Amino acid sequence: MKVKPIYIYGAIVLVAALYLIFFTGKDEDNKIPPGDITSKEIPQDDIHKGLNQSPNKENVIGNVKHQLEILKKEVDKNPKDTLAIREYADMLAAAHKPGESITYYNMILKTNPKRADILFSLAFVYYNMKDYLNAEKVTNRILLYDENNLQAKYNIGAIAAAGGDKEKAKLIWNELIKEHPNTDASKLAQSSISKL
Repeated sequence: MKVKPIYIYGAIVLVAALYLIFFTGKDEDNKIPPGDITSKEIPQDDIHKGLNQSPNKENVIGNVKHQLEILKKEVDKNPKDTLAIREYADMLAAAHKPGESITYYNMILKTNPKRADILFSLAFVYYNMKDYLNAEKVTNRILLYDENNLQAKYNIGAIAAAGGDKEKAKLIWNELIKEHPNTDASKLAQSSISKL
């Protein structure tokens, strides 16, 4: 996903504002020197237009809606472009629209059911929805196509733990540790067992 300059400048303005709030406070010795970035005006060209506003719920939501509209048009224009569909599905998931994102992830899986990246994203959406049954089903599909995918094996244990089945999680993670010692997944499993 391309990052537009408007987001970069918005982030700079936000960081500058946070700096002012936290580090200047009531302390008179912390005066901002002349020529600081916060005292300069933002140019009003196409790139910078609208940046003089502080980020707030309305303009952030508006930006997200606008980005979703652009991505949706791109998907509608070329419904076989899995990269555009993926970008739109990811944005929907990030915008708290999991049901819609599931539809678009499944569109990609109809084209290629073995796409582990899409299966991981789909499982993550289900997991965030606390739909652990579907999260586990989707993760098991990853293991169907790649039985040695250690991230998926670890995730099966994490899904079990999140669903309240700590014994199943321990069993899965101990098996992962035994079969794949000295791997990152094994270390993560050991850490997770200690936190149960």
